[in-house]
Amino acid sequence: MIGSSGGIGTALAAALAAKGAEVTTLSRSGNGLDLRDSKTIERAMQSVTGPFEVIILATGILAVPGRTPEKSLAALDGPTMAEVMQVNAIGPTLVLRHAPRLLPRTGRSVLGVLSARVGSIGDNRLGGWHSYRASKAALNQIIRGTAIELGRSHRDAVVAALHPGTVATPFTAAYTPSHDKLAPDEAARRLLAVLARLTPDETGRFWDHEGREVPW
Repeated sequence: MIGSSGGIGTALAAALAAKGAEVTTLSRSGNGLDLRDSKTIERAMQSVTGPFEVIILATGILAVPGRTPEKSLAALDGPTMAEVMQVNAIGPTLVLRHAPRLLPRTGRSVLGVLSARVGSIGDNRLGGWHSYRASKAALNQIIRGTAIELGRSHRDAVVAALHPGTVATPFTAAYTPSHDKLAPDEAARRLLAVLARLTPDETGRFWDHEGREVPW
């Protein structure tokens, strides 16, 4: 579990442990894995050897501290956008570089990566939130490419982009009404249920927490 100190990551790790899984966790607070710093990513990823039947990457930011998601093009700022891209797309890509080494070559394995529906280009009808949308769209492309590459050497692997819904965590506290949010443990239960029923034939696709496919 990568990103185990966040709201969803904590709930996912707990849900896996409750099922009897032996859970290895990596996070910024626990292991110094900072998605803004490639050296810390490499050090943390090299500290684990695997193979792991399930790897879940549950990281991300909506906006950098002190800023909010942009409601218009006029609000875009280069350094701010670059930081969001670093945390939501570039950092996770450097984590995913290690997936071929950490997943078993044979037998079903799962690599789930938390994305967001707003990263879907096909589903974008409102605009706004430009940096966050763009960073998740970039992440989705990396997930798709990872699935294709892994499929050549890990034929039984399932790679999935996941939309967890809007979850009641500090991540979303300032942006959406509380009555529309899922509790973290419920979101975790739903995501694990989705991952449990996906097959290698469904690898490299984008799913929401109810098992419905999301357009890229």
